[in-house]
Amino acid sequence: MNSSRPYLVRALYEWIVDNDCTPHLLVNAEYTGVQVPSGFASDGQIVLNASPSAVRQLHMDNQAVSFEGRFGGVAHTLYIPVPAILAIYARENGQGMVFDVEPPVAGGPEESGPDDDGPDGGGEPPRPSGRPSLKVVK
Repeated sequence: MNSSRPYLVRALYEWIVDNDCTPHLLVNAEYTGVQVPSGFASDGQIVLNASPSAVRQLHMDNQAVSFEGRFGGVAHTLYIPVPAILAIYARENGQGMVFDVEPPVAGGPEESGPDDDGPDGGGEPPRPSGRPSLKVVK
């Protein structure tokens, strides 16, 4: 099953903007493939104002978020793989969502091993056991 993170990021972005708030992204600046201006990250993280008035050419898909933004008056092109997004929230009230840290994926879906289809190497994957759990978003 695909990660829900890119869908949640897009939905929360739209919700924040529709409520006349400023969407901010908390990004793991050390994640593989992240392209953000050097010198603006602190402790391996960077907070980005992604409001429509602050960025140009915003593109969000299932792999990454990219846009052009200005830092210290200089335009930069930013590229943030979705797993590097640690949170999206409204600056004005802090409402949004924090995500679990995801380790970088080596090779992605193209690199599949014999155990990817389940314990017997073929057929359907095993069904999860136990009760499902959902996180409450306030």
